[in-house]
Amino acid sequence: MSVRAAVLAAVGALAPTLLIPTPAAAEDPPAGGETVGGAELAGSGTAVHLADGAPELPDELTAKSWIVADAETGEVFAAHAAHRRLPPASTIKMLFADTVLPKLDREATYRAEPEHFTELGAGSSAVGVADGQTYTVEDLWRGVFLASGNDAVYALTAMNGGKEATVAEMNERAADLQALDTHVVNPDGYDADGQLSSAYDLTLFARAGLQHADFREYAATPSADFPGEGEGEDRETYEIQNTNRLLVGAPGLDPYPGIAGVKNGYTSEAGYTFTGVAERDDRVLLVTVMDPSDDDNLAVYREAAALLDWGFAAADRVEPVGELVRPLSELPAEGEEGEADGSSSGADGKNADEAERDGPAGAAGAGGDADSASGPLVLTITAGGLAVLAVAAYVFHRRHPLPVSLPTRRRRDDPAD
Repeated sequence: MSVRAAVLAAVGALAPTLLIPTPAAAEDPPAGGETVGGAELAGSGTAVHLADGAPELPDELTAKSWIVADAETGEVFAAHAAHRRLPPASTIKMLFADTVLPKLDREATYRAEPEHFTELGAGSSAVGVADGQTYTVEDLWRGVFLASGNDAVYALTAMNGGKEATVAEMNERAADLQALDTHVVNPDGYDADGQLSSAYDLTLFARAGLQHADFREYAATPSADFPGEGEGEDRETYEIQNTNRLLVGAPGLDPYPGIAGVKNGYTSEAGYTFTGVAERDDRVLLVTVMDPSDDDNLAVYREAAALLDWGFAAADRVEPVGELVRPLSELPAEGEEGEADGSSSGADGKNADEAERDGPAGAAGAGGDADSASGPLVLTITAGGLAVLAVAAYVFHRRHPLPVSLPTRRRRDDPAD
């Protein structure tokens, strides 16, 4: 049996044993996932194990919650209140993209109708989707990733069956990812009662989303042309710029070397939030920072950059304090390889038995292609062709890490330019 067939068989065998609950009401969010990823990630303190010669954590950190982890192995190098449940702002768009992006052909077209935007929050960020105008799905995703356009989110939501269906799929996908701190009320991150996530969960969403080639492309795009008014050849365009300031820079802040996404956010309740991915010396790190105490809109980026610098310097001189867990849909079925040899997930994370008790496998993305994070992964390496990885078992994730192919990333066997 091929590796791909083995994975599909294992996922298929697991799915019937899992129940999909109705998403919790906004006023009754789930209890959270304090033990997901390891016991040391629970609580409100800072978790880190520094070996001899390891640099100290940055002393300028003020965020309510943060985490820094290896994107490929899933090892968490350090965290502070990683499971603290906070409003996520537009960083929840990573979950929206991971859920919906695989389902829609990027060349498909959409015509804007007024009724699609009736629930758009007052003062929402917008890319400029205009009633009666047509857009490709690719246009709309650029509006989501670059301009953080809530109007683009609602346009794609309309294509996906509407808000209720999309929110339900997002909650199911969060459950599949074992993101138990997360409860989605709307797809764009606009402040709403009960809409919560955590630094840990946002990092899971980024890691899952980065398995999609289109997700990586959009997240790493600094600027693009967006369609304006008009039709055909007479239609005007205007430039939109990525709001990720570690990607494009800002006065007083240089772009971060090796950055390749993923998403920032701000609302009055959430403050500033940010999840970023960067590569240095053949290592890919993920960092999430939520709500620094400094009201400066660049503080979230400065703290994220400081954590990335620390993570790259400390990676080989710290003992992990936890791990980024695999989706439930990638766990081996009972009796399959991984359980028979007595293996467990390690770092006190979820094993297959615990995962079956605590959460469902998500249905979102089931109709996607092989580039979906919920099945065998086909990862496009932009500098060196295609690399194909089938995820055979969650329990072997340290021996078989999850590659994250970034636009800046070179395959290790590629010759230098």
